Amino acid sequence: MIKNSQQIYQYAKTRIPGGTHLLSKRPEMMLPEQWPNYYSKAKGAEIWDMEGKKYVDMCHNGVGACILGYADEDVNEAVKKAIDKGSTSTLNCIEEIELADELCAIHPWAEMVRYARTGGEAMAIAIRIARAKSRRDKVAFCGYHGWHDWYAAANLNDNKALDGHSIPGVQPLGVPRCLLGSALPFHYNKLEELKKIVEQNKDEIGVIAMEPIRNLKPDPEFIKGVRKIADENNIVLIFDEITAGWRVNDGGYHLNFDVTPDIAVFGKAMSNGFPMSAVIGTREVMREAENTFISSTYWTEKTGPVAALATIKKCKELNVVKRLDQVGRKVLGIWSRAAEKTGLKINISSEEVVPALAHFSFEYHDSDAIRTLFTQMMLSKGYLANNGYYATYSHTDAVIEQYAQVITQVFEELNEIIRVGKVEERLKGPVAHTSFKRLN
Repeated sequence: MIKNSQQIYQYAKTRIPGGTHLLSKRPEMMLPEQWPNYYSKAKGAEIWDMEGKKYVDMCHNGVGACILGYADEDVNEAVKKAIDKGSTSTLNCIEEIELADELCAIHPWAEMVRYARTGGEAMAIAIRIARAKSRRDKVAFCGYHGWHDWYAAANLNDNKALDGHSIPGVQPLGVPRCLLGSALPFHYNKLEELKKIVEQNKDEIGVIAMEPIRNLKPDPEFIKGVRKIADENNIVLIFDEITAGWRVNDGGYHLNFDVTPDIAVFGKAMSNGFPMSAVIGTREVMREAENTFISSTYWTEKTGPVAALATIKKCKELNVVKRLDQVGRKVLGIWSRAAEKTGLKINISSEEVVPALAHFSFEYHDSDAIRTLFTQMMLSKGYLANNGYYATYSHTDAVIEQYAQVITQVFEELNEIIRVGKVEERLKGPVAHTSFKRLN
């Protein structure tokens, strides 16, 4: 009989290739053989595992999906009403039009909208529409954009092409070899790289896809330069706002610049944990969706748009963006002060990027082992924690203050363990990995 989460996970790997359906939720990426793995309940900033133990989530928070916190009552209530009235039918739900109006009001440059339910598939839709508009196949990209063939094809030419954009070690097995050379990467703030790609693939590049921000703050001139290159070469420009959207302002990060894309893509935070994503764009570009086949039954169900409408409304009413920024900056400050006090050597992400998506790294040769031990020590004190943090509205001042006390204590203990060279000795399981690996 399966008795605990570790046994459940071992069994799961016999039924689910890779153990989980989301790479970021693999226990091997966090704390192998010790991570709680499965939850029975989640509310606010807290999670209960299958054995009833409660943890404060100070790491991924639903991998960035729940900016209001888990099981938000207002969003849940709206979804429950939609379910009671029938979440799907032969007819369409009116909420999909209401949400389209709301998204276009937030982004006045946009005029039409298509929906999906996950970020990766929404990006695949955007790429399809953009290729249909440009009538050209090649895509220049910058950042992380999911798992679909159009993106993974970058590694057909070089197995390290996606390093720095996606998780290192991604193998393009199963991606048709005929897509070789169709996806070409460039880096943030490296406009010359994009210019070179376009020059070398004249009349073949039809799409530029990029995250307007992630780990680096883009130079406004870089963003403007990308737009200019797209305009001069009749290339469709896509901004992937799946991660950044609704964390810097009410809408997309690109609203901070005087630059608009032809298409923008949203997911994750826009519906607080309920499956929903959106592709918005100019009428000229989006109407190409009528000329290519893009269709799915569950893109028409009701709970996604309802959850998004409720989430967006609450974000505006409570000024959630301001709170996320405040909480993110507090956590960055906690890390900095704790490291300075204890002498632990860490490198903290710049506050000028996205404080609500904070992270740090351990500045030691055995950083992966140290990160694993840190997670192990925090778990023993009732925290789900690693070197990354997604802010949520449910991270109250009381939660943050308690976290500050705990992490300072852990940093102090960890620094001493590193000093005496006992990191590996203190680990209760294998070292967590950060790259894409086969599990067995």
